[in-house]
Amino acid sequence: MIKKILIAFFCMGAHGLFAQNATISPYSYFGIGDLRDNGSVENQMMGGVSMYGDSIHINLSNPAAYSKLKLTAYTAGISRTEYRLKDWSTQQNTSVTNLDYLAIGFPIAKNMGVGFGLMPLSSVGYSLRDETTNNDGADVINVYNGDGGLNRIYASIGYEPIKNLSLGITANFNFGTLEYQRVQSVEDVQFGTVDNRESRVNGYDFKYALNYTPTIMDKYTLYASVLVNTQGNLVSKNTQTLGSFSLSTGSNIEVVDVDLDATNLRNTELKIPTRTTVGLGFGEDKKWFLGGEYSFQQFSDFENRFLGLNNVVYNNASTLAFGGYWVPNHTALTGYFKRVTYRAGLRYDRTGLEVNNKEINNFGITFGLGLPLSGTTLDTFFSNLNLGFELGRRGTTDANLIEESYLKINVGISLNDRWFRKTKIN
Repeated sequence: MIKKILIAFFCMGAHGLFAQNATISPYSYFGIGDLRDNGSVENQMMGGVSMYGDSIHINLSNPAAYSKLKLTAYTAGISRTEYRLKDWSTQQNTSVTNLDYLAIGFPIAKNMGVGFGLMPLSSVGYSLRDETTNNDGADVINVYNGDGGLNRIYASIGYEPIKNLSLGITANFNFGTLEYQRVQSVEDVQFGTVDNRESRVNGYDFKYALNYTPTIMDKYTLYASVLVNTQGNLVSKNTQTLGSFSLSTGSNIEVVDVDLDATNLRNTELKIPTRTTVGLGFGEDKKWFLGGEYSFQQFSDFENRFLGLNNVVYNNASTLAFGGYWVPNHTALTGYFKRVTYRAGLRYDRTGLEVNNKEINNFGITFGLGLPLSGTTLDTFFSNLNLGFELGRRGTTDANLIEESYLKINVGISLNDRWFRKTKIN
């Protein structure tokens, strides 16, 4: 039954559920869109801390954790985000619902596991209106719309060659389409103009991980990790059309294809700089854990020549995250809530994005529950439903910008099974 559910989820993902309009953030106009959190619900609810791994859950952020898997694990996650967007004079409430990831992982040898899956990398989805006055005193209205995003297919392997030392690598293939439109109309002018741009993007990147988890005083574990996500070299195949249309009927008057070859913009590169994460944590296995991570990225090296925006600067980015979990008694036979996993964390992101000379940063507080699911076998006994919540704020109302306040609700399911069983004859 579990395998049938997994196949159905993967088929839905392959048919484009990740390509849905997964954000309404005006800041998805910049870079390659609004970057999505690539961690599972379990990790997201610990502030995004990724160093922790166990034998029954998939850690989407840390490939070295696959070496800990003892059972086959299937996982899927969805989220709903409620936004409040405001500038200096107005406020708007809206929401989006997303399918966040589909993945499977399983052990293939002693101290070795593999996994693969689908997830979004970034999303573009915005609708902005800007009203100004030209030199003749006429009102000029620009309407900006964006859609699309990049998806990711990944394959990971983790291995523990020496006790307490695990290594891992993930290969990511990223692909998708980014669409941008600007429509301009001028007061008392019969025709408007429209500028449509499209980028078809694909490329690879790799993530390397090293985890060190020695036991201290026979009952505690020290967690130390280093993650390096190598530079993503994405190739963008671009097209652009310019046209005019009737403001009264909406019909096109003239549309022409822009010769991007003449400006060397037909094919461009989007280089996502290397991101390094270091983490340190401490805990007692299956009882509690507390850890922190720091990530840094030389995002100032990024540029998107095709869009050619003048009001944006890319600076170096960093993230500081703290989080952990607590389980009252994971072996309790009575008292359901004794086996529940309680998670919490917080994070602060310096995104590296600077618009109108203002840094666009993000702060979030996370918390959630891991709810055990009843099982008829020892394998399925470890399956669980994960609920998570994140309260956060990004951006500012200064310099004619927009402040985003959000409540994100995550639901993830983690199912377990045992593959490759040897048949026993009594």
